[in-house]
Amino acid sequence: MLDRLCGDQDRRHGQPRAGLHLSCRAVHRARRRVRSPSVPRHPPVNVGAPRVLIVGTGRDALNVAADLRHPGRSRRTVVGFYGSSGPDEASVPADERVFDRSQSISQLVRQLRVDEVIVAVKEQRGGGVPMDDLLDCRLQGTPVLDLAGFYERTKGQVPTESLKASWLIYGHGFVQGPARTVVKRIFDVVCSSLLLLLAAPVMILTAIAIRLDSPGPVIYRQERVGLRGRTFMCLKFRSMRTDAEKDGVARWATHNDSRVTRVGAFIRKCRIDELPQLISVLRGEMSLVGPRPERPSFVAQLKEQIPFYDIRHSVKPGVTGWAQVRCAYGSSVEDARKKHQFDLYYVKNHSLLLDLMVLVETVSVVLFREGAR
Repeated sequence: MLDRLCGDQDRRHGQPRAGLHLSCRAVHRARRRVRSPSVPRHPPVNVGAPRVLIVGTGRDALNVAADLRHPGRSRRTVVGFYGSSGPDEASVPADERVFDRSQSISQLVRQLRVDEVIVAVKEQRGGGVPMDDLLDCRLQGTPVLDLAGFYERTKGQVPTESLKASWLIYGHGFVQGPARTVVKRIFDVVCSSLLLLLAAPVMILTAIAIRLDSPGPVIYRQERVGLRGRTFMCLKFRSMRTDAEKDGVARWATHNDSRVTRVGAFIRKCRIDELPQLISVLRGEMSLVGPRPERPSFVAQLKEQIPFYDIRHSVKPGVTGWAQVRCAYGSSVEDARKKHQFDLYYVKNHSLLLDLMVLVETVSVVLFREGAR
């Protein structure tokens, strides 16, 4: 805009006025500085942004710093790293500020006006992290977060590799009170009834298309694990051939799975195959929102390989879930591990507001056909 204004002045007066001429020259100089390759590696300090001290100098600490500096995150200023005596590898770049252990964390918090301390060290036993010093920070009113708390707040997930039983026991959340149970049940019955009425024409057309496309039943019943580990029969529109698992071995669906029928490929992309599960919601076997139910054979396998996997069974499984709107379709143990981290977040923080948020994001996933196979 200033360029246009300078040009207008040139055309009107033959040359710009003195004051405006100096302003235009200043703008051009500033633009050249912004475009020059000598931009500092990290963005300038955000004025007024909360100031964060990171305890640790290893890979986890660097990941936390990178996440805090990500443009899409809420603004934070990393004042530096505090070294630990644990097995963390000292991999912090030379241009970062690292404080040695000769100074206490509480002293640094006062001197640097730190607003928050993040402990990015997984192994905190054996004196690797000065716990008494961190307690002093808490008593001074400075929040202290561990890795699990940090990722819960910033990414809406609970990383299993940094999760400890004590955090699950003593931390907030995981409330399964009677009031929440009643509100969720009313919400499920009302919403699933409305959705069944609205989706009835689509479900009828889908049933006809499945019948014409391939031989076999329209509705596919499959055993899944639900609340408190009890099994139930999950209902879906059949999207695969009837001999998809003729050898009796359970398999995850894969990309371009040859077992999927022509109609099945479409209804899986649009998530129409899940609509019969609204009947399971009315029966009380499922909820509209919750962790997706898995087959017993998969649950037995995943419990052996993923920490705290059974926690997802403390709530009813859902037709959709927090993990479904945050992750693509999973077809491996590693994919299941990633989704479990989001399921843990939901179990810990589930509320009516979070359920509404998931339903809104599910509409977006269905419209853009994300994740399904």
